[in-house]
Amino acid sequence: MVAVAAGIVHTVPMSNHKNDQQNTKMQSTQRSRVREGVNATNRVVPVNSAPRGFDPKRDLPAGFLEFLRPLHEELTPRQQALVQRRGAALAESNGGKLPDYLPASEATRSAWRIELPQWCADQRNQMTGPADEADLVVKMLNSGAPGVMLDLEDSTANVWEHNQRGIKNILEALTGRLNYFDRKRDKTVEIRANNTVIFTRPRGLHLHQAAVLDGELLAASLFDVAMVAFQVDYGALKHPLCIYIPKSESAEEGLWWRDLFQMIAKAKGLPANAIKCMALVESHPMAFQMEEFAWNLREHILGLNLGRWDYMASLIHFNLTNPKWVLPDRNTIPHNVAFFQNLRELIPEICHKHGMLAIGGMTALYPSREDAELNARALKVLAEDKKNESLSLMDGAWTGHPDQNEIAVAQFPAPNQLQKRPEKAEQHPDLRPLPTNVGKRTVAGTRAAIRTVIRYRNCVLNGKGASLLDGYMEDLATDRIYRLMIAQRMMHSDVVEVLDETGKAVRHTAEFITRLFDEELDRLLAESSKENDEAGATRLREALRMSEEMIHRGEFDPA
Repeated sequence: MVAVAAGIVHTVPMSNHKNDQQNTKMQSTQRSRVREGVNATNRVVPVNSAPRGFDPKRDLPAGFLEFLRPLHEELTPRQQALVQRRGAALAESNGGKLPDYLPASEATRSAWRIELPQWCADQRNQMTGPADEADLVVKMLNSGAPGVMLDLEDSTANVWEHNQRGIKNILEALTGRLNYFDRKRDKTVEIRANNTVIFTRPRGLHLHQAAVLDGELLAASLFDVAMVAFQVDYGALKHPLCIYIPKSESAEEGLWWRDLFQMIAKAKGLPANAIKCMALVESHPMAFQMEEFAWNLREHILGLNLGRWDYMASLIHFNLTNPKWVLPDRNTIPHNVAFFQNLRELIPEICHKHGMLAIGGMTALYPSREDAELNARALKVLAEDKKNESLSLMDGAWTGHPDQNEIAVAQFPAPNQLQKRPEKAEQHPDLRPLPTNVGKRTVAGTRAAIRTVIRYRNCVLNGKGASLLDGYMEDLATDRIYRLMIAQRMMHSDVVEVLDETGKAVRHTAEFITRLFDEELDRLLAESSKENDEAGATRLREALRMSEEMIHRGEFDPA
């Protein structure tokens, strides 16, 4: 049967997970058969589809289809070709031909610079969060953060309803009209007047949108940007429309985004450079092509951002066949580990060379207003993390909670550090330093990863793209990390030791991983049994099935 959940079409057989021994044994056998390739042709297709009964001519803004069609005809075929090249690059990497720097070019040799607008000169903290939650959007915009990124991607469930709600909230936020009703205070809360720069993060180039154009698949990135750009009231904007480009994997993709922005500008009668952008560096190949990518977008780009969690997932993905890259438990990896730190220091060098901002990543541990001990630890980790980014000459960083804003901003000595360059900058630093003598590889860490992927996927089935779990904000990026870490430990179980609480090495066979999945599901079901929620229990079982099969099938793209 075909099951549609969170905008992803799964052509895999459904299975039930019962606590009695007979059905547990049966399900384990079914999952073993999946590992043996019985259903090897079934794939997860990252497609978001409009709902049944949706009529694009009736239900989309008047004139939008006519605006969209030429963009689609020009850019969707190119998007599909770029996605194919991504697959080839990954296959080459896992075959031994790893990503590397490009030959010298005008992008790297010439003294080109952008002119950074004054309205964007201070981005010491950019708050980020799902665009589909109006109350959170308003809180972020009222936090005092100099920048806010409204997310249609990793932290928003890839479902039509949530995507459309997010786009509506973005349009209202851009013109200052968004509000929400605060039940605790029994009042409507509006956006206060501020100079915050608002960015929209669309879905990545690897995703598709269905049921909008006569049965044709449409690039999801194109659809999201077009929906905002077509409807926004440009006369009411405090600054140009700003896009946060996600998930790029090559310099060539920068040309796709450039052409999208310029085609939209022409269609709307705006200057060619009217749309501005920042871009995330969150794939391993992109790290080697940042300067060329920025060059291709030099009429639009404002800066680069180290999207560290997706970058870690990509780093594992592109080194998956190398046992030396089996990472330790995620939360034992220090923020200044060499594979982060080398890139963290390269980004400001490239950005400041060309007048762009360099923005640091997200700190996953969140503060808590209910747990004083967790709150103190989270804010201490935040300060240390952001201070390291400041000393690395970053100009700002990301946070996701209003209580983090003041501490984050305080770590940066001035609105930006554009005039600073390292004294002995290395042009081509090692971006694959092995993670030796870092962290611990433990069975407890594997178990925690399994528990998190079940819980995260359960949240997605409930329509949430990001969830606070055990003090950490988990979204699609961290879910990818955990799925890849589990896969690594299985793939290299004969040569890489993962230790239990007694210090004994435990082989991470497929059967062992299935057992841990079963045990963690049983714990989660027991914890939720008091609520007597059978529908919730069914979703947990489905979350296990989806997560485990994604791992065994090698499905690690961000979907």
